[in-house]
Amino acid sequence: MKTFLGEDFLLGSDAARRLYFDYAADEPIYDYHSHLPAAEIAHDRRFDNLTEIWLDGDHYKWRAMRTAGVDEALITGDTSHYERFRAFASVVPQCVGNPIYHWTHMELRRPLGIDGMLLSAATADDVWRRGRERLAAEDFGARGLLRQFGVRMVGTTDDPIDSLEAHAEMARDPKLEIAVLPTWRPDVLFKPERDDFVAWIEALGEAADVAISGYGALLEALGRRLDHFASRGCLSSDHGFDRLRFSPLHTAPEPLFARRLAGRRLEDAEAIALRSALAVWLGREYARRGWVMQLHIGAQRDNNSRMHERLGPSSGFDSIGDLPYAEPLAQFLDALEREGALPKTILYGLNPRDNEMLATMSGNFQGGAIPGKIQQGSAWWFNDQTDGIRRQLTSVAQMGLLSRFVGMLTDSRSFLSFSRHEYFRRILSDLIGGWIEAGEAPADYDLVGGIVRDICSRNTVAYFGLDGAA
Repeated sequence: MKTFLGEDFLLGSDAARRLYFDYAADEPIYDYHSHLPAAEIAHDRRFDNLTEIWLDGDHYKWRAMRTAGVDEALITGDTSHYERFRAFASVVPQCVGNPIYHWTHMELRRPLGIDGMLLSAATADDVWRRGRERLAAEDFGARGLLRQFGVRMVGTTDDPIDSLEAHAEMARDPKLEIAVLPTWRPDVLFKPERDDFVAWIEALGEAADVAISGYGALLEALGRRLDHFASRGCLSSDHGFDRLRFSPLHTAPEPLFARRLAGRRLEDAEAIALRSALAVWLGREYARRGWVMQLHIGAQRDNNSRMHERLGPSSGFDSIGDLPYAEPLAQFLDALEREGALPKTILYGLNPRDNEMLATMSGNFQGGAIPGKIQQGSAWWFNDQTDGIRRQLTSVAQMGLLSRFVGMLTDSRSFLSFSRHEYFRRILSDLIGGWIEAGEAPADYDLVGGIVRDICSRNTVAYFGLDGAA
């Protein structure tokens, strides 16, 4: 029987252990998609206690606490940090089988140094005290935590209207040895149905110093903001398409945008046509700049309307959607490919049903002498657990080239979440080690170990052009 979280955690063979310890464990982390606030890195935020760094904003933990019957006041309410931590600690023993149980104890062990102790109501006070002592140490601010995890690059997620002043501050800071790069995320632009759409367009115009009176002015403003992001080191865009729909570009977008700008609502087909035109225009711009385009597809958000009204979005009431999107995705990618304007693209699907579809869709649009130009992205959100990661890696391996995969990311708001790279690397090593043990891959560690090392870091560096970033 193995020890929980022992040295061989998730490593089921000698080959897996060799791959992990010799090729994966010490590779630097290039976390190209996260939701870490750039200002907290720029100002080297300090955390007083585990609730601040661990529970605030973590809807994974909130969902578990709700399922365990914890009162909402102890989850998102104004109760004390200590009371909220104790409430979570009491739930942790119930999380066996959920990745939260693994992540919680991995994060306690590294970087907090709290090892050999399982979090529960009985140990909560001791963990709380030791956690506060550790967080008070000199190297436990936001920057120190990144350094301890071996992070070389972090990609933040940023609205086009953001000034990116925090990124500018960091670019001028010689003491910061980590590249913190913005990612262009124009969510509101693709949701003309939102009540705040026109207000956001006005804010975009102010940020770009362009009076947006029509569609042409909108594109000018977007172009200026793209240039601004590029000047701050941006190498990537990101789009969250809960429902991906695409319309062949037969409808002129100019009158549609003018109608919405005047305060009128668009019909469903009109909104799709406007979004499609904007998506193609932006895709061209990404390709021209050499950026990566990331598409996160398939979340069904804010299902609990009462709690959404009370707490707002991203509060733990999202789930996996089940709408098909292979045809519109192909149409979108093909529209750019026909022009020779398809950028490097990463496709993330939230429904594991779509793994094989995305893996084969990626193969339709490879080319341009760019290795792995179109990627099936890493296991996302509800899939970033052992089974989900294995499923995603297997679909990439069997229907594409796992050797070209750009690897793991955190997609997180927590400075402790980089332990998920260790989690991923152990699963990756165990998967490929299992192939070696079964005679399905050669015990050629220069070959197979090199693939593991590439997936952990080097493919990411090459794909995003990060050679000089950190």
